[in-house]
Amino acid sequence: MSAEPPVSPPLLQPLASPFSSAPETASPWAALRQFTDARLALGRAGHSLPTAAHLAFQLAHAQARDAVHLPFDLMGIDAELQALGLESLLLHSAALDRATYLQRPDLGRQLDAASRQTLARWVSQPHPARGVAPAFDLAWVIADGLSAHAVHQNAVALVAATMQRLRQDVAAAWTVAPIALVEQGRVAVGDAIGQSLSAQAVVVLIGERPGLSSPDSLGAYLSWAPRVGLSDANRNCISNIRPAGLSIDAAATKLHYLLEQARLRQCSGVALKDETDPLTGLATAAPHGNFLLPGPG
Repeated sequence: MSAEPPVSPPLLQPLASPFSSAPETASPWAALRQFTDARLALGRAGHSLPTAAHLAFQLAHAQARDAVHLPFDLMGIDAELQALGLESLLLHSAALDRATYLQRPDLGRQLDAASRQTLARWVSQPHPARGVAPAFDLAWVIADGLSAHAVHQNAVALVAATMQRLRQDVAAAWTVAPIALVEQGRVAVGDAIGQSLSAQAVVVLIGERPGLSSPDSLGAYLSWAPRVGLSDANRNCISNIRPAGLSIDAAATKLHYLLEQARLRQCSGVALKDETDPLTGLATAAPHGNFLLPGPG
């Protein structure tokens, strides 16, 4: 009895991927993307994001990480301020390096010993115009925060635009302290600096935490009567200062208004209401009503 010839196994055919040639399906909400940088209405390719949207997300994530770790160019900022005729002091927080800064926010709120000595020496020097112990209406602090890129791009321009407005206050001139440049600084480091300089108000310009569409966002924090131990309730914040957000001109107008009101009312934070237009920074004709409560009459 002859053996049956072996049966050849069937050829294995590669399985077709449902995503390899899936066409991109547009979102019916795609028209909304013209109004925001938020990641919405991205469409899909099969069950996944389209390749372009996925790559754009990876790029934005990389830009945010780069913004956090970009070194602060103190000397470059100092040179820009000198070109404007403004004096500056180069300081450092108690966070020795970037890794420590990110893990120990408390150290970013304090100056290191060398910086405290630098401030003390400057204050103790003779100042003919104001006596031995000068006092100022305003102290500026520029700190890298979580985005040195935001500071490099926006801080000096905001200082210049605000100072131009302050110089126009002829009736009540502003005396301004040397601008403190703080590496590895947090917002609250401005309280110690303002207190050391005997400043009535301090404005801290700092790089904000980068979003996935805003690695260049600058924040401005105003405190009246700065002293160590103030909380966020004592500060007014102007956020999202950048070309694609609140413009330098609008931010300077808003900051000028808040500084004027802080000096007039001797307060800041929750005690000082921001009654400016959110886009232009200009003071509104009348305070906005509360939509939860009926209006007068």
